[in-house]
Amino acid sequence: MAEFHDDDHHGNSLAAWVMVGIVLLATAVMSLAVVIASVGLFIAGVVLTVIGLVAGKVLALAGHGVNGAVARADTNLS
Repeated sequence: MAEFHDDDHHGNSLAAWVMVGIVLLATAVMSLAVVIASVGLFIAGVVLTVIGLVAGKVLALAGHGVNGAVARADTNLS
């Protein structure tokens, strides 16, 4: 039998939402660039992807990740 795991905050954090949102926007930009055959727009999408990854990591290091200080402080509110 598999053990029961309590995954209350499986990726549900500000850092994760910001990173996924920016990367999703970047993939839309890159898809549009492929359709209209624009190398410059595609490169802009790649840069936006890197910005999204960096923003997610910075927010996680600032305590907005799943196990960050801000996330732990929010769970104690009653």
